[in-house]
Amino acid sequence: MAQQGTGAQPAESGEGGSAAAKPAEAATTGAKRAGKEGAGKEGGGKQGGDKGGGSAAAMSGAARMAARFMRGTRMMSDLRDEDVQIATTPKDEVWRSDKVTLYRYRPLTERRVRTPLLIAYGLIGRYTMADLQEDRSLVRNLLKLGIDLFVVDWGNPTRADRFLTLDDYVEGYLGDCVDEIRRITGSAQVNLLGICEGGVFTTAYAALEPGKVKNLVLTITPIDFHADQAEERLGFGFINLWTRSLDPADIDRMIDTHGSLPGAFMGSVFNMMTPMRSMLKYNVDMLDVMDDEKKLLNFLRMEKWIADRPDHPGEAAKQWLIDLYQQNKLVKNELELGGRRVDLGNVTMPVLNVYAKDDHIIPPSTSRALGARVGTQDYSELALPGGHVGVFVGGRSQGLLGSGIAEWLGKRDA
Repeated sequence: MAQQGTGAQPAESGEGGSAAAKPAEAATTGAKRAGKEGAGKEGGGKQGGDKGGGSAAAMSGAARMAARFMRGTRMMSDLRDEDVQIATTPKDEVWRSDKVTLYRYRPLTERRVRTPLLIAYGLIGRYTMADLQEDRSLVRNLLKLGIDLFVVDWGNPTRADRFLTLDDYVEGYLGDCVDEIRRITGSAQVNLLGICEGGVFTTAYAALEPGKVKNLVLTITPIDFHADQAEERLGFGFINLWTRSLDPADIDRMIDTHGSLPGAFMGSVFNMMTPMRSMLKYNVDMLDVMDDEKKLLNFLRMEKWIADRPDHPGEAAKQWLIDLYQQNKLVKNELELGGRRVDLGNVTMPVLNVYAKDDHIIPPSTSRALGARVGTQDYSELALPGGHVGVFVGGRSQGLLGSGIAEWLGKRDA
């Protein structure tokens, strides 16, 4: 489950986002200092120096902040919708079924990896995180390294889709996308790149249809949903703990009422994980970046992605919360899709498992559990700095992610 919003430095924060508020703190500190100096002078008259020095410093700091605010206000008033667009890498629709669309990205260089790669994001959030902006884009990084790249867009599910199950998404839509890519490219097999919940989809598909998958790449993907119980870091695994605390009957009632797991509700859950950051990002964080166009656009693009949270189809959401988060069926090889059991031992193709060292949503232990369960002898892990979304947009990680995936795939493209 994914999300992260930040101000000036989105890569290093969690779901709610945060940034330093140095200008505001400087002004506040100046005001406090001025008050103390003034009190000392007027109260006792024993301290030397300029009586108005502290007040002048405070007023100067306030004036600078006001000037920044005015510049930022003018800058924001001049922004247009197209300035804050995300997922702008050119692509073409190649297949559509119901609300699901398969896109193929246009190449940016000559192809260096023959086997096509399909990106599958989860139903909570959107694939656009992988292509946030030109200089923070896993998609562009992979294209520049010669990958033939596809992505599946699950669309905007509504109450009409309440009866869709994980079976429909894994064996139905995802399977159809794989077959369409095989038809278009002439490749007998496809490389899969699953992100978060999408990683569960691709893992399940690889276990059910191993002959169609050449290599499996997973990023920030939960496999053992209970492995976080040994996590001692504060705030890590909140989603897991919260979900396990729910009565399954309450989950059924909530989802049946809405016909879905509402995206707005999940947004509130993510905000609960980092309440202070969620409250401060539109005042402290915003003030810190509003007069710097590049930082402001970074902030707004991240917020645009956060706000675009689709509803999760009802029956699939029940399976996600009850079968996986509560009953942990995937790692136990008890999950059934389309009447077939998902056995992780059937994942016999090479696997690259990427996790974030500071991921508080999908703690590393929940991802790394895959290594002991898969049937392949070619299993690799890539640990990256940053949080759940920071691995995709952070300056420290995003370059390592794209190059790491492309290099790993290239070595297994024979």
